[in-house]
Amino acid sequence: MKKLLFLLFIPFWAIGQNKTDLIKITDMLQMKQMSGLSFSPDGSKAVFVLNSIEQEGTSKWEFKYTNQLYLVATDGSSAPKALTTKESAGQPSWSPDGKQLAFVKTADGKPQIFLLSIDGGEVVQLTKFKYGASNPKWSPDGKQIVFGVSVPFKDLLKDSVLNPGKSLPKWPMEKPGFNQNEFLNASTANPDPDGTLEEIRAYLELNATDKKAKVFNKLNFQEETTTSPELSFSHVFVTAVQPNSIPVAITKGFYRFGNAVFSADGSTIVFTGSMNDTQHPDRVQESQIFTASSNGANMKMILGAKGKTYNSPSLSPSGKWLAFQMGLTNTVDIPSLAIMPINGTLSEATILPFDRNKGGLNWSNDEKYIYFTAQSNGGAPIYRVDVKTKAVEQLTESTAGISSYDLYNNQLVYVKTEVANPFELYSSDASGKNAQRISSFNYNWVSKKQLSLPEKKTFKNEKGQTVEYWVMKPANYEAGKKYPAILDIHGGPTAMWGPGESSMWHEFQYYCAKGYVVVYGNPRGSGGYGTEFLRANMNDWGKGPTSDVLTSLNLAAKDGFIDTTKLAVTGGSYAGYLVAWIVGHDQRFKAACAQRGVYDLGTFFGEGNAWRLVPNYFGGYPWEEKSKAIIERESPIKYVANIRTPLIIFHGENDLRTGVIQSEMLYRSLKVLGRTVEYVRHPGATHEITRTGNNRQRIDQMLRTMEFFERFIKH
Repeated sequence: MKKLLFLLFIPFWAIGQNKTDLIKITDMLQMKQMSGLSFSPDGSKAVFVLNSIEQEGTSKWEFKYTNQLYLVATDGSSAPKALTTKESAGQPSWSPDGKQLAFVKTADGKPQIFLLSIDGGEVVQLTKFKYGASNPKWSPDGKQIVFGVSVPFKDLLKDSVLNPGKSLPKWPMEKPGFNQNEFLNASTANPDPDGTLEEIRAYLELNATDKKAKVFNKLNFQEETTTSPELSFSHVFVTAVQPNSIPVAITKGFYRFGNAVFSADGSTIVFTGSMNDTQHPDRVQESQIFTASSNGANMKMILGAKGKTYNSPSLSPSGKWLAFQMGLTNTVDIPSLAIMPINGTLSEATILPFDRNKGGLNWSNDEKYIYFTAQSNGGAPIYRVDVKTKAVEQLTESTAGISSYDLYNNQLVYVKTEVANPFELYSSDASGKNAQRISSFNYNWVSKKQLSLPEKKTFKNEKGQTVEYWVMKPANYEAGKKYPAILDIHGGPTAMWGPGESSMWHEFQYYCAKGYVVVYGNPRGSGGYGTEFLRANMNDWGKGPTSDVLTSLNLAAKDGFIDTTKLAVTGGSYAGYLVAWIVGHDQRFKAACAQRGVYDLGTFFGEGNAWRLVPNYFGGYPWEEKSKAIIERESPIKYVANIRTPLIIFHGENDLRTGVIQSEMLYRSLKVLGRTVEYVRHPGATHEITRTGNNRQRIDQMLRTMEFFERFIKH
């Protein structure tokens, strides 16, 4: 342990320097990520989930993700140890006495809750529920666990517990010609394509059941990887902590509930929901906060209103106060943090102002502070707000990102991302001071690497807004030499990049190891800079953000080490959009890469499951006079004839967040025009290909990008 503590005093900028071992593409496979961090009831230990990448079977080239539970001493006195080693496990939750963990793993094809003794012994399966079970939380006396389930619509129709009386939904199913949902009434007709109308309907229903047809009546028919006409609903249950116990339903009906926790005395359960009797669930954007007795009685909505979202409920230790977030539907905005008496009303709520998106609400034991994380200015620090004075205090560095944390009395434990290390566990006091590293999952291999360190810079755009950007020199940089550069752009458009961003750690370092300067930043519309900055690209996805990212590149080039004749640009999702926009308006780049982007906003409205971005950002729909000219103007496909930059286009074949027709349109248009273009489709890949996708495909995409750039950038 003395050696570990000694290493903590080495400044992060010195780690990996004077080394010759550069970041390689396959270093991606070494990266381990921690999540789900939670203190034991006595604060001496913490449990977490470790995500690793391991070789799959006997294949030399295939790799799989695994998730296992680990335990770590929070004072750093011993190394983390594995609690599970076989099937993937997650969602750990401590029993109040600290002797057991409830966690979730798959059994017979469904997620179920298991119990694990900290002292050792066999894992015990607690639930064998027909709908599965997830997100377990213990009651204060350790006798019950509350959990969530997902229930298919057809099962809910027949479930006498969740649907007493086996009634039909009160809201319309929106099937044409059936105004009262009467088609859902059970039919006794036998399927017959040559029979009566009822028998024909029974035959058609059989075809749908047998997956010979998909019949869509719902608005949100696109999932992440496929289209689906099916509906599902989420409910909250409680079970006794005894195998073979029968779970008790806390919620019922054709609604969606979740995120349930017990109150301090165990008598009440607080949870979120989306409940509306008049609208189809796909049209409901509001969310509410509810309470119910732990036996399922006395359910009531304590926060909810038309056009409003209420979420992230967090009870104070005494159970007297509720912290929560509230915002508006159908707009681009940052929710407000508020507190109120648990038995009070919204009129008694106090707003705690902080103009950033907040997550992970936690009360201090004395109820003086609420802790949270928030992306801000390139990092994602832990903050705390004094509930009386409303003063917000930043506890961890702006140059680091905290992806998971927990609080116990005067202790914090957290997962930190920084330039020196993509993920590692740290502990500190409750004010963020006296921090020490308590794991070495990535430290041991990263400390041998020569890393590139980002230099932060700023400028003011024409709106008077301060835009932050970072410049990373090649890992083997030599003064006096000029290097090719990659302008790397983030998606979202509300994402935020910086030294605390974990998803780009390897990509940035890899490009620098290959001899490129990397320039990245946060143009208008990015998160982490407040509401005004977030909304600064409304009706302007192209011109304004392009000005910001190109200004970043121009200013970086003034430092003299960028060869402006050897420039490339890349980005994914919204950044794929922006790459296409840029090369349709600017000819400076020798090569470009557009990943899983949106290129025609009108067809994106119909093709992508993120379609609400269109009305939210452009004020209407493609057919409306007030917005259709803007939507056309802001679509990169409008400027495709101006694209002369060699372009490689990527899309996952199962990506329905943006939709593959977007990339097909761009590719075919450029081929018809005779332009230099290559199109790569990854079979089975989703929109998350570069973050959590198949590891062989992740490597493939990055290597193909690099190889394509190398064709046109000689150095």
